[in-house]
Amino acid sequence: MLKSFNEVIEHLDTSAGRSALLGMQRGIEREALRIDEQGQLAKDAHPKALGSALTHSRITTDYSEALLEFITPVNQDIDVLLEGLTQTHAYSVQNIYGQKLWPVSMPCFVGNEKDIPIAQYGTSNNGKMKTLYREGLTHRYGPLMQIIAGVHFNFSVSDELWQQLFELKLANTSTVGSECSKQDFISESYFGLIRNYRRLVWVMPYLFGSSPALCGSFIKDQQHNFDFKTTGKGTLYLPYATSLRMSDLGYTNKEQDTLNISYDSLPEYLQGVQAAIRQPSAEFAKIGVKVDGEYRQLNSNILQIENEFYSPIRAKRVTQAGEKPSEALARGGVEYIEVRALDVNPFSPIGIEASQVRFLDLFLLHCLLSPSLPSSEAQEAEISANLNKVIELGRQPGLTLSRDGQEVSMQSWLLELFGELQQIAKLLDRQEFAQGEESNRYQQALSQWHSAVLDPNLTLSGRVHRDVVEQGQDHGQWVQSLMDEYHGYLADYQLGADIQAAYQQEADTSLNQQAQIEAQTSVDFDQFLADYFKDVVAS
Repeated sequence: MLKSFNEVIEHLDTSAGRSALLGMQRGIEREALRIDEQGQLAKDAHPKALGSALTHSRITTDYSEALLEFITPVNQDIDVLLEGLTQTHAYSVQNIYGQKLWPVSMPCFVGNEKDIPIAQYGTSNNGKMKTLYREGLTHRYGPLMQIIAGVHFNFSVSDELWQQLFELKLANTSTVGSECSKQDFISESYFGLIRNYRRLVWVMPYLFGSSPALCGSFIKDQQHNFDFKTTGKGTLYLPYATSLRMSDLGYTNKEQDTLNISYDSLPEYLQGVQAAIRQPSAEFAKIGVKVDGEYRQLNSNILQIENEFYSPIRAKRVTQAGEKPSEALARGGVEYIEVRALDVNPFSPIGIEASQVRFLDLFLLHCLLSPSLPSSEAQEAEISANLNKVIELGRQPGLTLSRDGQEVSMQSWLLELFGELQQIAKLLDRQEFAQGEESNRYQQALSQWHSAVLDPNLTLSGRVHRDVVEQGQDHGQWVQSLMDEYHGYLADYQLGADIQAAYQQEADTSLNQQAQIEAQTSVDFDQFLADYFKDVVAS
């Protein structure tokens, strides 16, 4: 374990240390529904102009054929990162024949949920497996939950920072036999980050939750325990809610509540995941796997595959061909982490803005550089209770949370956290200035979100509440006005001829790659699945 947060910050307050801190790498994945010219969920196939959803590196689909997912390359420069994401949005909008992108997380105007098109990936075995996995999600949870959009943030730190932290650990390790390899140290430290993140995960919906209201049409026949208020033409809201997307109305899986996967170490995590994909579900067995010759799901275990495991943060490593996520982690350890607790920012045409990225940098570095003990059962219950409380009541004046079993003011906890984030911000700003870049950008971003700590109306959910509830607007109409505004911006966005050509080339290349994969398919689908799951036998 690293020393105290303040001691680590002091150790890194050198030119080399600050440079190592600033060398973070990031990637963004943003989901957005395609909406047709009638304002309804698009029912057509994934546009050919966007390439193959199976093989394209930057434009794919999530659950539905209508749910686009934009993926950035990994980048150290925030401005370049967001410019690339904007270009991908613009190219897509300019090539989907007048359709628009829904600019919030929660869907509306869906119509008959049976008409929600499941994503299609072609006739190869890999493609058919991806579609069948989504069929299974449909049978298990219903299609509405699957078309909720979000933003994922991928994050890693520099090799130089790992070297400095590893040397600091070695300098403070005196016990014989306690040595570990650098890669084991990196994985151990990333899991420390994950544990700290989970303890503070409620900060994400407080600041960045943007779904305090939704269209009544989304609820339909769903059972829930919320005492919704109404405004406009059937808009439902909770007065102090932050992120209904992260509530029981959103993407949750109660079957997974029994899994108890540990984040105390990589080996324990992998052991838990392996047990989970083998654990049968009596509820999902009722669906059937192959009925009358047609598959309904990949299997009837609690998790069909590892991707079904829901977590607000994941340990990741880039997979090699044919490799499962857990196999990649077992092979090479943790390479980066993926933050999954982010609503789409409705006040940005690309769903996220630079001040959020800078805050996430600071927040995740804080989670990494702070001591992180293993979690107890009581702490796990506290994590869940705090998160649910902020999701439903995050902007309530005087809200209290539980911290190590003690009731504390949420605002005072946030102010203490921001004080420590300020220390990191100063180091990063000093290094940017030393490198000839604009200074104080991290401190400015922190100041912006510090204002939202002092005034909950300045959080994203507070701003949505102001625009919708306080103005008496219908949520759907408010979102449509944003959609039209962003469509105009992206449709008119100037892409250089070279950028246009690069996107067109990647679309063509991805379609050719899919065709080659399909031409090389030689094993029938039943055998393909049997081979894939040969090591996964229900316990």
